[in-house]
Amino acid sequence: MATKYLLVSGGVISGIGKGVIASSLGVLLKSIGLKVTSIKIDPYMNIDAGLMNPLEYFDSNEAYQQNCNTENDDRHGECFVLDDGGEVDLDLGNYERYLNITLTRENNITTGKIYQHVIERERNGDYIGKTVQIVPHLTDALQDWIQRVAEVPVDSTRERPDICIIELGGTVGDIESAPFVEALRCLRRRAGQNNFLHCHVSLIPVINEEQKTKPTQAAIRDVRSAGLSPDIIACRCSQPLQKSTTDKLAMYCQVEPEQVIAVHDVPSTYHVPPLLERQGLIPLLREVLRLDALTIPPSLIRSGAETWQTWKNLTNMQDRTQETVKICLVGKYTSLHDSYLSVRKSLEHASMRCARKLEIIWLNSSDLETETLSESPAAFHKAWHQLCTASGILVPGGFGKRGIEGMVAAANWAREKKVPYLGICLGMQIAVIEFCRSICGIKHAQSEEFDELGEEKVIINMPEVSKTPTGAGMRLGLRNTIFQKNSEFSKLRALYEPEAILTNGVPKASDAATTATADGELASKLSPSQPPVISERHRHRYEVNPEYVPVMASHGLDFIGKDESGERMEIMELKDHPWFVGVQYHPEYLSRVLRPSMPYLGFVAAAAGCLDEVMAKSTKMVNGLVHGFNNGV
Repeated sequence: MATKYLLVSGGVISGIGKGVIASSLGVLLKSIGLKVTSIKIDPYMNIDAGLMNPLEYFDSNEAYQQNCNTENDDRHGECFVLDDGGEVDLDLGNYERYLNITLTRENNITTGKIYQHVIERERNGDYIGKTVQIVPHLTDALQDWIQRVAEVPVDSTRERPDICIIELGGTVGDIESAPFVEALRCLRRRAGQNNFLHCHVSLIPVINEEQKTKPTQAAIRDVRSAGLSPDIIACRCSQPLQKSTTDKLAMYCQVEPEQVIAVHDVPSTYHVPPLLERQGLIPLLREVLRLDALTIPPSLIRSGAETWQTWKNLTNMQDRTQETVKICLVGKYTSLHDSYLSVRKSLEHASMRCARKLEIIWLNSSDLETETLSESPAAFHKAWHQLCTASGILVPGGFGKRGIEGMVAAANWAREKKVPYLGICLGMQIAVIEFCRSICGIKHAQSEEFDELGEEKVIINMPEVSKTPTGAGMRLGLRNTIFQKNSEFSKLRALYEPEAILTNGVPKASDAATTATADGELASKLSPSQPPVISERHRHRYEVNPEYVPVMASHGLDFIGKDESGERMEIMELKDHPWFVGVQYHPEYLSRVLRPSMPYLGFVAAAAGCLDEVMAKSTKMVNGLVHGFNNGV
């Protein structure tokens, strides 16, 4: 049976929520037992997202943006990292979290990547004697890429997906997206009848309490003039669509009313799949794509239905939750919350497991520094009040010197006042610097990243990694961490232990690009006598200086997790603290809705005062469902 395709594009404005809608459509398809994969197309010239500043234009190109008329001027947000080390668009994180699939760098196509691919083929003589052009050579290469990647297994079934969801980034009509639109028009013909469905996401603004349809009408005309014909119009609006609005759109966009889907604002993104389902989207997908002609194993139908019921129960429970947990996120890029999207989602997953409503305080670390006291006393005192009243303090990853001393001050407060603390990547290094200064007597402890000439560098550049800040010049992707002897006291180890796995039955993650399993798949249990081995995704260039580890250990800072060589520090934890944990890896990249990341779960539980209860339950948890939904959704 030929692979089927579901294209999600956007009009009127960018950043309209195409990624969430694409992921939600995938959840609906998996709920009826289908195997789903995803591809994101980003029409920017970068090869990948690895070198992008999360704040992008806000930081470095403000003057240009003030004089630029393009709609594509939103900021990029976080860089998401995959098992194979691919640095990709944040929407691939949405796909993995919603669908519990494991993607590769091939699932993210950029203008730079596809042009590089075609140019390399031309240099290799693949087009010998021909004039290489956008059409047909680039557009054919795009179609070939999509069809090849669409057939790669991505979940625990290890089988070819039934359907591939393609999200076209940006806005249809932009100059840079034109080659992709033409390629997708051709792909519709290549795929054949009933094998391609197009969902176009548009905006319905509300002005003077009236829902306006003209922007969407114009957007649909633009799409059709480019050769595509939407089967579904998903309308983003701040409020539910009125029947008159739906009828008007159906009439002037030449579709049936049931093909106009309202995606209004809801309490959380987890409510979007049920919202789409209530509007009859599953029968519509079945009809257009002839899904009833597919042979779906009964086991997958059952597991899909069970998981769908679990999803709906989750959203209902979220609505009923009353108690709140307040987390202070002390970071460098807090002016754009999407810079920490995976961190935020991981906190949400953990807070739902703890039956708490999540309140995040977004605190710019620079505001905690003494310089701010003289420059802006109000901002300084407000920041410290927010920090001191939080139930937990989280310092996430980041690069560069700005705001570092504010992070050190936050770590000091958390350690001394027994406030639950979680340091991620840079956040762990910050905790090490603070401990060395305050407890070990290393007064000028610093990171080589911030002071290359410093004499007391407790954080150093990894010897095997290039110091040149260019693409892929970091330790990236899935890597193993081994818990050390005498780490039985660790709360984090206790949470990890029931789910500690061996990748493919062998304690090796270095070949993750070719052998990575679907996240959450329990390849084989470790025996009680073996130290737990976990696999998490990394993205860093600096590490703890092993020369200082004995000094820190003698003063009570235990590195309970190390890499396979035993020389790279992966996890630190203080014994006499409710929760003071730092991890060199990024656990947020593997957090799932129904299987929260263990560092985040422990942190939120400690902040909410229910850590003992959560740890007791974790030892009784059963690895749930199959078909790529096991331990997650």
